[in-house]
Amino acid sequence: MTTPEPRPIRVLLADDHALVRRGVRLILDNEPDLEVVAEAGDGAEAIAMARSHEVDLAVLDVAMPRLTGLQAARELATVKPGLRILMLTMYDNEQYFFQALKAGASGYVLKSVADRDLVAACRAAMRGEPFLYPGAVAALIRNYLDRARNGEEPPDQVLTSREEEVLKLVAEGHSSKEIAQTLVLSVKTVQRHRANLLHKLGLRDRLELTRYAIRAGLIEP
Repeated sequence: MTTPEPRPIRVLLADDHALVRRGVRLILDNEPDLEVVAEAGDGAEAIAMARSHEVDLAVLDVAMPRLTGLQAARELATVKPGLRILMLTMYDNEQYFFQALKAGASGYVLKSVADRDLVAACRAAMRGEPFLYPGAVAALIRNYLDRARNGEEPPDQVLTSREEEVLKLVAEGHSSKEIAQTLVLSVKTVQRHRANLLHKLGLRDRLELTRYAIRAGLIEP
């Protein structure tokens, strides 16, 4: 008996330029695990499409008429909390980048390198992992260092030292088996720590754990 092929990731694509949508669609539909099932020309239409179609991932342009991609992302994060969101933009802009993270986006992809980065970003988002271009990582580090220089304290200590160790390794992308080997623990113990972290911090997945680790300064620059 043959194993059925896994279902492709269903993508909602929103951009107010039809030519851009056509090019991005070609990139995504050329991959066997990605399929654009809905298109929108502005943020309001994107929300309507997400409500009326079964979609796993929304790829939203930042600047669109009626509702921007950032406004649509905030709305979608509320009405469809399981939906993954990527921002696609021509703006290498720290303000937009931080707003995208606050809006619940899993990643921030520049249109200038979409042919190189977008497919990887889609797959990372569906794994619950963040995707940031190098300039965005630098912006995060600068933001953290600025806050530290201004005397802003990191969040109150809510984790044990062992939980911090596990969190840091999870955020760096290590598997439970690799973490177990590094910390000389059983895989079950690592998985229990990970579950405790999600519960204690009120988070859902690896992506949100990574965001918390960045805010808490646990990830080494």
